[in-house]
Amino acid sequence: MLEQFLRVGVITKTHGIKGEVKVFPTIDNVEQFNKIKKVLINTGKEKLSLEIKSVKFFKQFVILKFKGIDDINDVEKYVNKDLLLSREDLDPLEDDENYICDLIGLKVITDEGEEFGELIDVLQTGANDVYVVKTKNEKEVLLPAIKECILDVDLENMLVKVHLMKGLLD
Repeated sequence: MLEQFLRVGVITKTHGIKGEVKVFPTIDNVEQFNKIKKVLINTGKEKLSLEIKSVKFFKQFVILKFKGIDDINDVEKYVNKDLLLSREDLDPLEDDENYICDLIGLKVITDEGEEFGELIDVLQTGANDVYVVKTKNEKEVLLPAIKECILDVDLENMLVKVHLMKGLLD
């Protein structure tokens, strides 16, 4: 079951006294923040919808100003809270792309049809992602997310088919 809302950032702290917040983005393309009109803040009790008034970029952070929040005291309660966006509001993925949250928990099988383990994490290395798989005997194996190794990702059936290239298990 694919999650309807995806985390696009985390509010790390307030910025100035006029209600702006500093956000650590958790999406690859931070420019998408320029297109986002509304976000949901997961307060723990509810998902609160806030309209974005302005977006600025500072180092690796995004500075957001929400409509109707003009004071630091009104925004402090959202520090360390996740910013969520509906899946439909994000840019469409390419054919060979998936959201990391959709991959976690998928069953991993080999191209010989044997059950290999479960995908428990995705490491983003820059060159290519690396899938962390916990094998049936509780060992962690790192598989490069390249087409020679990851043959198919089937979200509908919650399966990843892999080819265990020579040397990967040494």
